[in-house]
Amino acid sequence: MKIAMVSGHANPLAAPGETDAGGQNVHVAELSAALTRAGHDVTVYTRRESRDEPAEVRAPQGYRVVSVPAGPPRKEPVDVLLPYAGEFGSFLRDRWATDRPDLAHAHFWLSGLAAVLAASATGTPVAQTFHALGAVEKRYRGERDTGPADRVRLERIIGRQAASVIATCPDEVFELARLGVPRSRISIVPCGVDLGRFTVDGPVARRHERHRLVSVGRLVPRKGFGVAITALAQLPDTELVIAGGPERDLLPQDPEAKRLRELAGKLGVGDRVRWPGRVSREDLPSLLRSADAVLCTPFYEPFGIVALEAMACGVPVVAAAVGGLADTVVDGVTGVLVRPGRPKELAARVRRLLDDPALCDAYGTAGHDRAAARYSWDRVAADTLRAYHKLVPESAVTAEAR
Repeated sequence: MKIAMVSGHANPLAAPGETDAGGQNVHVAELSAALTRAGHDVTVYTRRESRDEPAEVRAPQGYRVVSVPAGPPRKEPVDVLLPYAGEFGSFLRDRWATDRPDLAHAHFWLSGLAAVLAASATGTPVAQTFHALGAVEKRYRGERDTGPADRVRLERIIGRQAASVIATCPDEVFELARLGVPRSRISIVPCGVDLGRFTVDGPVARRHERHRLVSVGRLVPRKGFGVAITALAQLPDTELVIAGGPERDLLPQDPEAKRLRELAGKLGVGDRVRWPGRVSREDLPSLLRSADAVLCTPFYEPFGIVALEAMACGVPVVAAAVGGLADTVVDGVTGVLVRPGRPKELAARVRRLLDDPALCDAYGTAGHDRAAARYSWDRVAADTLRAYHKLVPESAVTAEAR
């Protein structure tokens, strides 16, 4: 099958943890790689962010990445990219007019907008994965939400015009229904984890004798790092490593890092919070293995790849019971689920876990088994292909892609 992945703001070759680079980048990269391994022809379309970017490159995993000239060739916050969606869609329309894919899979609402614009002219069926929904963002961020005012309205249009919507967790299905997307057009396919990289055995990052908690993600308010820092005040023999954001030497310039550091100072735990900055994919497994537990404390999380990565490394996870985390982490089996935004509850559950090494080991073992059995990217790719074939029967796949 010839597959066009549309990921406007999330380049699969970008380093996760940078601004606007996170789980979606990993998802698109790993899914594209797995589909390529399965014998499919995958091209990822992403917005050009530098004049020096080549028009097209081939990733080491075999899929192609096309840099689309839409808007100024520089990094821009995702919330200001809406004016360039039409230009992006025009590029796709012209490209697909002469090189039509069997199917386009759009990631995030801006990509979906461009894809459905191109599809209307070329007859290309579109599968849409939102990764995050504007209505949910507004619900949790309130006045802090910086997304375009038309986002929810446009998401409703995209959800109705796309041939299929692929949700990452059951919680998202209810949100999509509120947008008016028929349940019959929704498939559920979770995110996955690289089981070759995230393993129980391997190097372990150096640590002190005190307990260690690790949190990983973009430095944005909805990730809930402030909840973890507040909980740390009740865990005196413990350190917290917050990995993510820009390179370490640029952290002082990051507004969210500054806010979180001020919070840690006010709570008297500044000396027990460590800030390595962005951690490479190569170094992340060793950091996760060094943890007694990995904390995932967002207020809203469409899926939560970090929890899966920790589980694959055999590390117990303490997570907020939101979005996909409520499905990935089995409370009392692979880790602990807590109500979001409750630092006292978080601290109490973590304390109980840290005081019982045998329980930590049991959760870690069960988490690894669950990740290996359910969340390999090859299995996720197979599930995704089943969703694709509802739109493009195998008999209709172009001869060139076979």
